[in-house]
Amino acid sequence: MSDEPNDPLEPGNGATEADAAAATAGPDALQRERDDLYDRLLRKTAEFDNFRKRMERDRRDMIEWAAADVLGDLINIVDDLDRALAADAPPEALPYKAGFELIQRQLADMLKKRGVTMVDALGADFDPHLHQAVAYEEVPGAREGEVVGMLAKGYKLGDRLLRPAMVRVAKAS
Repeated sequence: MSDEPNDPLEPGNGATEADAAAATAGPDALQRERDDLYDRLLRKTAEFDNFRKRMERDRRDMIEWAAADVLGDLINIVDDLDRALAADAPPEALPYKAGFELIQRQLADMLKKRGVTMVDALGADFDPHLHQAVAYEEVPGAREGEVVGMLAKGYKLGDRLLRPAMVRVAKAS
């Protein structure tokens, strides 16, 4: 057994050969190694930050997609209710009709609260991104491509189109 203390930088005493070489190479080598490690740390931090942002964006998109799916189904029910209320009702059914009108207002308020807006169609220029042309017809006084009738309302959730408006479009005579 030797009386000399173990040198922690000697290979075999827990240090790697790179550690031993860096210790004997001098301050320039240590500076380069430190700079390299700092650069790697910055890159890994940036990669993790990008990953975190991508996961958050994907999570938001998934939630928005699920909400759009449910709201799209609900819009079909709102349309059916609108058609039912547009029909003539006998005098004895007026109290029921008033109840359905209350439900209609509540549904409209709920859709508005969730950020659903109706697509403006009448009088606007036909936009294939917002409207679905069901018929083309000659209408005196209407310009070419103007929406002159709406068969079904269109709806948007923020910038996302839930359903295009089904419209009649003016054509040149």
